[in-house]
Amino acid sequence: MPQIAESWVVSPDATEVTFTLRADATFTDGTPILASDVVYSFERLLRINQGPANLFDGVVEPGAVVAVDDRTVSFKLSKTFAPFMATVPALMIVNAVLVEANIGSDDGQAWLADNVAGSGAYVLDSWDRGSRMIIKRYTDYYGGFLDNPIDEVRWIITNDEATVKALAASGELTMSSQFQSPDTYKALVDMGRFRLESQPTTTAFYFKLNSKAAPTDDIHIRRAIAYATDYATIREVIFPGEPMSTVLPAGFADFFNADVLAPVYDMALAKAEIDQSAYAGQKIPITLSYVAGTLFEEEISLLMQSNLESLGFVVSQQPEPWNRVTEIAGDVATTPNLNQIFFGPTYPSPDSMFFTQFHSAAAGTWASMEWLQDAEIDRLIDAARATGDVAEQARLYKEVQAMLADKMVAVPLLAQTVQHAMDKCLQGFTAVPMQSFDYDMVRYNWTCP
Repeated sequence: MPQIAESWVVSPDATEVTFTLRADATFTDGTPILASDVVYSFERLLRINQGPANLFDGVVEPGAVVAVDDRTVSFKLSKTFAPFMATVPALMIVNAVLVEANIGSDDGQAWLADNVAGSGAYVLDSWDRGSRMIIKRYTDYYGGFLDNPIDEVRWIITNDEATVKALAASGELTMSSQFQSPDTYKALVDMGRFRLESQPTTTAFYFKLNSKAAPTDDIHIRRAIAYATDYATIREVIFPGEPMSTVLPAGFADFFNADVLAPVYDMALAKAEIDQSAYAGQKIPITLSYVAGTLFEEEISLLMQSNLESLGFVVSQQPEPWNRVTEIAGDVATTPNLNQIFFGPTYPSPDSMFFTQFHSAAAGTWASMEWLQDAEIDRLIDAARATGDVAEQARLYKEVQAMLADKMVAVPLLAQTVQHAMDKCLQGFTAVPMQSFDYDMVRYNWTCP
């Protein structure tokens, strides 16, 4: 949303925001973006109740977004909501006329699954779902391009490391994903055509422990798992990243609780916790889940299996494709005991890390596989959302971090260091700490003849 606005004004009580749209902003079919498109897009989002709809639940009610004129749109908030301006970028504006013409019985969802009605710098050329996608540059994009822009982007979807190496060797690969194995990154760099880009992020990588299912319903078992985690091997050998001490990455400097001690790898302490648990002296069945076909997650899961079995756990491995992960997360009974989950801020506010993962309203999603549902945690998060006092927000969020560290429902493994192997001719990569999309190709250009 802010990209299509030239300015905005926030009322003194922070309950109304009025945006003035850019006069040159158009959809990719060339039609101008109007305030009525913003109203339509917001109302549609609330109706379908998907994507970022939960960000506005109880904050902006149906009918509260009004087109003042063609270039002016007003959002009236039902209450003070401190992160509102940080959430607005999640609102994607669609061409109301185009979606209405293809509305079907589902507010255009089926049509939009294979077509575009947006205002970005690129348009969809073809999409073979689960295999590849091609986009082409929209030359009249109002935001403009760098010299020698990227005209066409082809994504090939694979998690097979050998395929990635073969694509690189054939000259077809220009940029890798951020989830390759260390061996693959090295192999690409050794080819001479690629460089390795590596930058820190605020995306966290966790073990999320189902706190409502045996044996991880026992706090001592959860603490034992945290002590049985070899953090240094995970982040220095298997997958690169920066140390984390709380569930909040240190990139949120003003809100980060530096008094919370980082979890440590100590098998003796792990055994001591088991001895205090309800499962002491027993064989302890436990299920470890990870995204199928993701080599580094498999390596982490096997490392955990070795450590846990030495403590008396009986480990079952449950690799699942990502679509299945999102499905089993919807029921506490099908959520495995331990789940490897990446989560980064979807908007530049600590609220994006706490509400979506740890508030009871978020239970039943892949981001909240802890099934925490703690009334005091909810109260603190709600209080932080309701105040515009940044110092008070920081105090509340620091308290939440301390409580979560004590409950150990999410074991913070690392803050991801994003890595891509890139052709040396492709320039422009910068990892934005929050709300980053590495494949925003308008930022890139080709520097070779």
